[in-house]
Amino acid sequence: MTEAPTAPVGRLTKLLAACLPLGMIAWATDVLRLVGLQVYPESFAAAILGIGLLLVFLHVSAKTGRQRLAPVPWYDLVLAALGFGVCLYISVTFPEFSIAAFKSPGALTAAFVLLPLLLEGARRTAGLPIVIMAVAFLVIGLTAYLMPGDLEGRNVSTESLVYYLTWNPTAILGTPLMVVVTTVVAFILFGQALTKSGGSEFFTELAIALMGRFRGGQAKVAIIASALFGTISGSVVANVASTGVITIPMMKRAGYRPHVAGAIEAVAGTGGQLMPPVMGISAFLIAEYLQVPYATVALSALIPAAIYFAALFIQVDLEAARHAIVRVPKADIPPAAIVLKAGWVVALPFTILIVGMFWLHLPIELAAIYATLAALLSGIVFGYRGKRLRPRDSFAVLASTGFGILDILMIAPLAGLVIGVLNVTGLGFTLALSLISLAAGSALLLLIMTGIVSIILGMGMPTVGVYILLAALVAPALINAGIDPMAAHLFIFYYGMLSMITPPVAFGAFTAAAIAGSSPMQTAFASMRFGWTAFVLPFLFVFSPSLLFRAAPVITLIDVSKAVLAVWLISVAFVGYSTRILEARRRVAYAVAGVAMLPPIGILPWSHIANVAGFAIGIALFVFDRTQKKRGLPAG
Repeated sequence: MTEAPTAPVGRLTKLLAACLPLGMIAWATDVLRLVGLQVYPESFAAAILGIGLLLVFLHVSAKTGRQRLAPVPWYDLVLAALGFGVCLYISVTFPEFSIAAFKSPGALTAAFVLLPLLLEGARRTAGLPIVIMAVAFLVIGLTAYLMPGDLEGRNVSTESLVYYLTWNPTAILGTPLMVVVTTVVAFILFGQALTKSGGSEFFTELAIALMGRFRGGQAKVAIIASALFGTISGSVVANVASTGVITIPMMKRAGYRPHVAGAIEAVAGTGGQLMPPVMGISAFLIAEYLQVPYATVALSALIPAAIYFAALFIQVDLEAARHAIVRVPKADIPPAAIVLKAGWVVALPFTILIVGMFWLHLPIELAAIYATLAALLSGIVFGYRGKRLRPRDSFAVLASTGFGILDILMIAPLAGLVIGVLNVTGLGFTLALSLISLAAGSALLLLIMTGIVSIILGMGMPTVGVYILLAALVAPALINAGIDPMAAHLFIFYYGMLSMITPPVAFGAFTAAAIAGSSPMQTAFASMRFGWTAFVLPFLFVFSPSLLFRAAPVITLIDVSKAVLAVWLISVAFVGYSTRILEARRRVAYAVAGVAMLPPIGILPWSHIANVAGFAIGIALFVFDRTQKKRGLPAG
């Protein structure tokens, strides 16, 4: 029989987990300086990483990759001590060895010890894909000088590579890790506080109150709930799992087929990461990489996300009409007034967050801390429908945050490793040039290749990890080709997220399938159908600045209206229903009309002609179908 972990170890892991967000709070509030400590950012990041490694080896089993159920074996105690000790050494000595002209034996030993510990920590928490990627780049770093043609990089020795990756501030201890231990931790803490104080229940009930009375309301509830919960969740899988346990059974009872119910939830859960203001924490990373205000990122991402959710709404509505799926039973729909009265306090933390970031111009993590305090206080004082937090529950919020960031905390230094390899070998520059060369001057071909690479690299990774990796690897190629930097970063962000619903490693779809009791692959392919707009939208906003709010208001309005109409026409073709069930040739006609409507104004010399033709064909098809339905004639 498997034994439970000993009580002292259990208490220790909870304390260590709580230390991770507490460290962020101390950094954000400048407590370290106030007590007389001048700490390098890299030293702070190394200390937090040390706590993270200590927690991983004490809390996560090497065999199962899950929370430990048995006492900690001796080898994990050794690994935990090594991880904490080497990171503490790096933290204390970083100011000296990061600028040293020679490689100290102690510093070099620390570097060689740290790398395998990081790889094992990532394997236990985030899985093999990111580890395989990191090992592949270590090999590339040592063999870059053997690359053919334009890909040839510098010849770097093993000692120089390992030393650079550990001690250079642009590698393991660079931007990805620093953003994670500050901004990412702050927003996951905020999400945990909001969830524990009843926020997730409020969002779900509000979605039912708003959408339950409409045709196919069960699926629309799933979409709204996922979009709302996505504002506080940094993970597609967490988004799907938290709302899906309620919405997927609801959809199945209403008549949605199991794999369809799972697909709708998977696509909605993925969309929660694409929707501003938080975007799975990636909005802040994009702002950091591009050195632009966070508000600029949120505004740029708004229209594509709105079109994505509009497409999903249209498809579930048509699906409901085709299969005669009715609304949520009246008895199951809570009055909106009662829901809002019970949960109005949930809006207060969001208000504080937005005011802090946009009006008071506070550092992002500090605004998140204030919002977290507001969420905890509102949960203690008001609660939601009788569910109140106790003051001691605040520690549980801290601990759950620490446990919740372990995978991202292990991924971030490996993403830094990738960046470090590209920098020290010069491959970052040559890779971008090679992609451009392979595209032979075609921006469209370059985007297609980048999209495929992004889906492959994003397989099995959480939102933040996907974006960090792709921002280092493929975004520079797009920018060097002349594509707008914001459009380039949003492009790779969208295509990285598509790995969550694209076989063979569609974690979002597979999670939904487990809840729905459906075939994982069938659910994944259905997810691709419902999420088809995410494959198309990135190409549209790259070639049409209007979809990123970078054109005259009139042009933006026209392009958005055309995009929504095109989405409706193509969705009709996918579902096979407009005002009635359609046969194959009519579906093809709708698809042709929709595709003709997609190209934004000016993208091609003949785009306006295609737009007009698509509009005319679409209107004619709809009017004809509506007339035939009124006459009671069959489709044909």
